[in-house]
Amino acid sequence: MRSSKIKMEMMPSHPGVFIRIEALEEHGLSVSAAARILGVRRATLSDLLNGHSSLSPEMALRIEKAFGLSMDLLLRMQAWYDAMQMRARADEFDISRYQPA
Repeated sequence: MRSSKIKMEMMPSHPGVFIRIEALEEHGLSVSAAARILGVRRATLSDLLNGHSSLSPEMALRIEKAFGLSMDLLLRMQAWYDAMQMRARADEFDISRYQPA
């Protein structure tokens, strides 16, 4: 198995930024109005849009149904964002590569 380190230069945006632009701004909606459409609390949506909470599969489905943004795309964006956040913290883990005897 070859040893290769993934190097990414750019940190992806939180999916909340994409949702804010493509759903709310595109339709001229306030956070309160969008929360009503989605059937969630305003604070819940605000936390997502401001990157203070992760996008759940349920919220991704609500957004897809209401605004036509692909649930799969949104969840891949969240996974990429989470992976890059963790890679940025990789030095915090003192773990060596396992070498079988």
